[in-house]
Amino acid sequence: MTQISDMKPQDNIKGYYLCKFKQILKNKNGKDYCTIRLQDRTGAIDAKIWSFHSCILPFEVDDIVEVEGETLLYQENLQLNVTKIQKAEGGYDLKDFIPHTKKDVNVLEAELLELIEKVQDPSIKQLLETIFLDEKTYDDFIVHSAGKSVHHGYLNGLLEHTITVTKLGLAMADLYENAQKDLVIAGCLLHDIGKLRELTTFPRNDYSDEGQLIGHLVIGAEIIHDVASQIEGFPAEIEMLLKHVVIAHHGEYEYASPKRPKCIEAMIVHLADFSDSRLKMIDELLETSSEEPYVGYHKLLGRNIRRVTL
Repeated sequence: MTQISDMKPQDNIKGYYLCKFKQILKNKNGKDYCTIRLQDRTGAIDAKIWSFHSCILPFEVDDIVEVEGETLLYQENLQLNVTKIQKAEGGYDLKDFIPHTKKDVNVLEAELLELIEKVQDPSIKQLLETIFLDEKTYDDFIVHSAGKSVHHGYLNGLLEHTITVTKLGLAMADLYENAQKDLVIAGCLLHDIGKLRELTTFPRNDYSDEGQLIGHLVIGAEIIHDVASQIEGFPAEIEMLLKHVVIAHHGEYEYASPKRPKCIEAMIVHLADFSDSRLKMIDELLETSSEEPYVGYHKLLGRNIRRVTL
């Protein structure tokens, strides 16, 4: 089986993959073709079925499929032309098709609890403990992804992203005496909590109806409100500030942020999240490409990424 991370241009490949996207389109001559996205635990690749024939058998999104084809470079990105595909009938382990964090999950879990313990304000600490120590929330949070595909779109991705963002946020808060660290820690830990409802679980890992219509920023603010309402005497100002931090963490209106950061803590959380997401986009491209020195064009970042080796 050829792993996606090992694929190079002009490779003839054969293997089992998880189908994450499928769409029938028409070319300029009106002929049908199919565009799909395949993934395994090492990465993902866009693929095309240009001709429908007896070796192209029925399959659906979220199926494990057996695939044969040839890789090529198209607009500086690796693509797979599929010559044979069918739904796999067995002989595979689902975890082989779902990417997961390379970090030690036990260490990440310990860091999550340590970060909550750093909070001094009793109301904020109680809010965090009520949310994260709920058994179902905790179990979901540990395994959930932080995105569909843009960054940290893998098992334990939300946990990894949240810990990194909180570490970055704390490092920045240490440099500015006017930053309230408890609010920064809580804001970083909670900034993407709404993704537990915005994104479905694996193997689908796609936007839920609530995710499409409401989005994780507003969902996160709702979670904070609902939990704060259950805590007797929870300060209204702290609830309002935490909700602002969460709904403002995308930073700008063009990034679907309902509000822009209006306090230093909200700005720190935004910058920490922005930094980790952008750096992770580059890091993931570096990991999935073997090209040298330019590993490929990143569509979202709008630039060609170079690997540096000294």
